[in-house]
Amino acid sequence: MTVPSRIRRTLTTLAAAAIAGAGVVLALPALAVEKGTVLGAEAPSDGVGVIDYSVYLPAGYDETDTDYPTLYLLHGRGDTQAAWQRVAGDLDEMIAAGTIQPMVVVMPDAPWNERGNWYTDSLYTGAKKTGDGAGVPVETAFTEDLVEHIDATYRTVEDRSARAVGGYSMGGAGALRFALAHQDVFSASIVLSPAVYVPQPPADSSARDHGAYGVGHKLFDKARYDELNYPSALEALDPTLPVHLFIAVGDDEWANPDPADATHDLDFEAAQLYNTARRTDGVTAEFRVLDGGHDWDVWQPAFREAITDVSARLRTSPAEPWDAELLGTGGDDRAGGVLQVVDGGTALGLTVGAAYAEVPYSGGTDVVIERRSADGTVAWRHALATAANDRAYGVVPGADGGVVTGGYTRGNLDGDHPTGVSDDVFAAAVDASGARVWTVQLGDPAAADRGYAVASDGAGGAFVAGYTSGSVDGPSAGDKDALVASIGPDGALRWATQVGGPGEDKALAVAAAPDGGVYVGGVTGGAMPGGSHAGSLDGWTAKLSTTGDVVWLDQLGTAEPDQVSGMTVRADGTVVVAGHTGARLGADAHGDKDAFVRAYSADGNQLWTSQLGSAADDRGAAVVAQPDGAVLLVGTTYGSLGGSVGGVDVFAARLDSAGTVGDVSQFGSSERDGTDEWDEANLYVSGADDGGVLISGLTFGAPDGKTRAGAGDVFSMVIAP
Repeated sequence: MTVPSRIRRTLTTLAAAAIAGAGVVLALPALAVEKGTVLGAEAPSDGVGVIDYSVYLPAGYDETDTDYPTLYLLHGRGDTQAAWQRVAGDLDEMIAAGTIQPMVVVMPDAPWNERGNWYTDSLYTGAKKTGDGAGVPVETAFTEDLVEHIDATYRTVEDRSARAVGGYSMGGAGALRFALAHQDVFSASIVLSPAVYVPQPPADSSARDHGAYGVGHKLFDKARYDELNYPSALEALDPTLPVHLFIAVGDDEWANPDPADATHDLDFEAAQLYNTARRTDGVTAEFRVLDGGHDWDVWQPAFREAITDVSARLRTSPAEPWDAELLGTGGDDRAGGVLQVVDGGTALGLTVGAAYAEVPYSGGTDVVIERRSADGTVAWRHALATAANDRAYGVVPGADGGVVTGGYTRGNLDGDHPTGVSDDVFAAAVDASGARVWTVQLGDPAAADRGYAVASDGAGGAFVAGYTSGSVDGPSAGDKDALVASIGPDGALRWATQVGGPGEDKALAVAAAPDGGVYVGGVTGGAMPGGSHAGSLDGWTAKLSTTGDVVWLDQLGTAEPDQVSGMTVRADGTVVVAGHTGARLGADAHGDKDAFVRAYSADGNQLWTSQLGSAADDRGAAVVAQPDGAVLLVGTTYGSLGGSVGGVDVFAARLDSAGTVGDVSQFGSSERDGTDEWDEANLYVSGADDGGVLISGLTFGAPDGKTRAGAGDVFSMVIAP
């Protein structure tokens, strides 16, 4: 479509020189970057008369018939629409590099209330004596009139999933308000140094001075401010229309000189906003603190990171249907494992926060193992439950068609730990008829111990891995030590090994080795024995012998957080681990965090490393071997690896035997799937006889056609071979 002639072309050439960001000069590539076009125009509005705006159209707009996502950018108090035009060069560069998708960017002018309107529908009628300076309905004008005009004038995708809003300072407050109060219009918001205050603005805030929150002849009304402030909007939020926030602030924003108002410094307020928003059902959020103050030294690099994050979430086509089963209670539930059993049926582990089916609720969280026949009929349900918290972290084959699960408990699960002072590691076997065979509970009686992974030993016994905060097998090496225990088919503890360095060390994955030993992996905050600390958190993988001695250990890491979360052993005896990294881990980095997969030979030599991700946060959680030597990686993503659905999605990626990434699928609801509020993955995979893969995990939404039972529920699905 050609831009209508009634639109005044005012700026057609933009500078795209080097861009300063976060202390590093990012120079454009030597190749010329095709530039977009900035046009000046106006939109009619019943409420405010006319809205002047500038619009950025990406390079090639006039040569295609593509419909684009839209971003609206709101300026700060006292500024004009020209302020945001400085990011046109960033947009040109990032679109050309493929960092963000091409988009239409609208930069409206907001001159009302002496440019201090806070983008609200003001109820201020002006000074009592003169009647001057009455407020106008800016919020309605922008979210209705302007959006309608833009969609009618340009080739945009007329859907909330393809529309975002951003702003800085007063514009940051407006962008936050628009996204939370107009979920049907916007699905994401870039909130930079937002001028938001809880519960009320400080006495010297200009939010009090221009009638934005005024009523009648009062320039500022406390009740009106409460009504329009973000706590009220979060309380009224519809979780079926999820919103993503990218919040950023400088570490040297202006500080209020009155110590009593220190909590109103913008860095404090921004952190409070983030921590309040991320606890709200229906909201996902990112938060950054940059070096700098209340100016473009912060806003420009913050915008680059924010638009990268938000662009990955803007969807211009409908999401694929999500076909999965939903299980859960009215409480807060978690996945606890999935397994195909010998007769072709399945065993599911659940950690539930209320009564589940006919299984009564014991208190805290309970573990339930559900056994199904090949036709999906429930054969039995078995509870491992105390009045305290009990949680399962996997279901694996036991003896004679039975299953073994493991995790942690704060109760008296085995009958020999009545105190319940702290968490203990547990493993338990249930036979093919649903009867408990044995229960093992172990740990330091005076310290916290947790199991985070369980694996079959192939003979009816199991390995369970996690951590101890105390001493289980010799003295503690540091804060926490990784703990691995071997349990025989009769429930006897064969050995327990405590491995760690001076930092906090956890085992998060475990798998039996073909020679009777065991592979284990996890995360460390320091140097593991024989390892070297790269910085922040590192991942690690080790092999233990049949008696629990460390045979080899490889500590992997970068200067950013890294972690091993899952592992599988292939038919040739090689072990493949998966997790996430915050930088480059032997392969190209893609964004915030990337998922990675690494293969080792049986003697610990690295065979290959693959790294995959979007520009957003992507994490590998579990991996399962395929019959042909390939592996299937399952993880979580905030971005688009196979087409974003919304919130946090689950992805599945196939890697061939040499680590080459093949097909990637992405699925989920528009809510948070596969990971909890703290971004800890809750996903399990298991191979099926036909080469398919069973997946079970956490969701705060629901598959298509299903109704959510409670806070967090459990989904179960099959990926065909």
